[in-house]
Amino acid sequence: MNINYIKSIFLKALTAGITIGIGGIVYVLVENKYLGAVLFSLGLFTIMQFKFALYTGKVGYIPQNKPSYIIEVLVTFAGNVAGTAFTALMVGQTRLGNKIEQCTSEIMQAKIDDTVISKLILGFFCGILMYIAVENNQISRKNNCDMSAVFGTVFPVAVFILCGFNHSIADCFYMFSAGVSLPGVLYILTVALGNAVGGMFISTMSKIPDKSTKES
Repeated sequence: MNINYIKSIFLKALTAGITIGIGGIVYVLVENKYLGAVLFSLGLFTIMQFKFALYTGKVGYIPQNKPSYIIEVLVTFAGNVAGTAFTALMVGQTRLGNKIEQCTSEIMQAKIDDTVISKLILGFFCGILMYIAVENNQISRKNNCDMSAVFGTVFPVAVFILCGFNHSIADCFYMFSAGVSLPGVLYILTVALGNAVGGMFISTMSKIPDKSTKES
């Protein structure tokens, strides 16, 4: 894995972090939570359409790749974090800044105050849904089915938001908007682990070969 490839992944991840940050902005500003959940999915849809790099979309594929792929996942995570930080910093300089900070502070406080087990479990289920969204998109592309790609992206994202599952990159944006703290950083790392376990779990289960035989 050469340095130019790593730079490319980082830049794609940086851009992906920005789009997730935009999704976070619309989510906290829209009063209707159902509409906000649907609009948030624009971030992931854009990432998959433009082939950017998102940690929660890549981490589930670790079992199917060489060990060096882990480096790509870590670079992606770093780029995503930088992208969400950039978005939070920029929007914080606008007239929307105070309202977003107020909303994200409430969101992050509730998340930080949660138990470690709860953080991991909610991250685990989000990881499952993110893998489903990415895999659905890839299958839809192969089958030239645009509608399946759209709904296969929107539904998993809307479900994880409405269920209150934890998405480490989206939560990075909330953390940077609310103010970085040690408990916040520890929370993000915990959720990132949960996302990874969930993504790799569903990825591994989906690749188990069907050994059943048909009777002649």
